[in-house]
Amino acid sequence: MIIRIIDGITEFTGKICAWTLFAIGFFITFEVLMRYVFNAPTIWVDEISRVLQVWVVYLGAAYVLKHREMVTIDVLLSNPNTLWRRLAETLAIVVLFIFAGTACYFGFQIWLKATMAGHTTDTYLAPPKMITHAPVWVGSALLMLQGGVQLYRVWAEPLPGDDVMGGAH
Repeated sequence: MIIRIIDGITEFTGKICAWTLFAIGFFITFEVLMRYVFNAPTIWVDEISRVLQVWVVYLGAAYVLKHREMVTIDVLLSNPNTLWRRLAETLAIVVLFIFAGTACYFGFQIWLKATMAGHTTDTYLAPPKMITHAPVWVGSALLMLQGGVQLYRVWAEPLPGDDVMGGAH
């Protein structure tokens, strides 16, 4: 049940990230149209697009991990049915835990400090820094949760075979 919940959250955030990238493309197209056709540039597109891109990167990582689309090099361990392959996948997820855990811990500390102090960015719109700092720890926490699910799958389910010729990897 917990695995389905984490998978569901990951799927939901992944789809939100995809639509957010669509929206960012729309915003940038709007900005180009306003700037170069109507000579009336906007003040919000650049900053909003950057903030949304940060959210997409951190929230999208768990979705990418769930769908096994991370960069992998499996020259020696291409057979998914070996113990060595499972051990290599486990090691990769453990390293992911180390980095995502560090980012989550320190990202939360920075977010909490900025939130409690009421800091804002030094830009024209001046949004609260809690909006720009939150994706680091939220995305890293989701990545660790999905990493736990993937670690379970490495040992409880058969690993999917690598489609060397048919995939886009």
